[in-house]
Amino acid sequence: MKMTNYRLQTEIENINVNKQEWFKNYVRQVLESNKPYHAKADYIGLSIKELDNKISYIAEDIKELQALKKNLTSAKSVALEATASVLAEYGIDRLDGTSISSITITPKKTTLTETFKIKDSGVDALIKLGFYTVIVDENSVKEAMKTLDGMNEIDEFVEVGVTKQEVPARIKVNARRSSQNNQATELLNLVDSQEAA
Repeated sequence: MKMTNYRLQTEIENINVNKQEWFKNYVRQVLESNKPYHAKADYIGLSIKELDNKISYIAEDIKELQALKKNLTSAKSVALEATASVLAEYGIDRLDGTSISSITITPKKTTLTETFKIKDSGVDALIKLGFYTVIVDENSVKEAMKTLDGMNEIDEFVEVGVTKQEVPARIKVNARRSSQNNQATELLNLVDSQEAA
């Protein structure tokens, strides 16, 4: 397990849209250094891959924390109900404390929630009574516009536009298909050799 972040990785983690110039200058320094081209590629690529590792690790932690939260919420609910039941067995409706003010039993209550479902047998009858809406099926209109006949028939009723969104160029870090060293070890060796030079 890698315990330290290296300079490029730290720069990437702290970069933001408004302050990219420092990062760009550092990447330029890496590219203009005397190191072999493959060492430069590994240094940049592995630094970015470490961020992928952190993102995956955090995503897994989030899943585990969400599951833990769900379990703790359920456990709390069961504990509250079980404790109320035991206190009621002893005829206790209030228990005073020193660190807390008191524990009291909330009375049992019933809540009503209204449900609404149309019976299968009532669908046609309700439509005949006028309880329905008509909406345009946009997907069908788009499909029809792909044919010449459909375009001629529909064209006057629709407006077609194009939205342009520029996506800036990015790099893609391609992992080696078979590697005996893990990325963290390679990055550690690469940075150690650069720092020693």
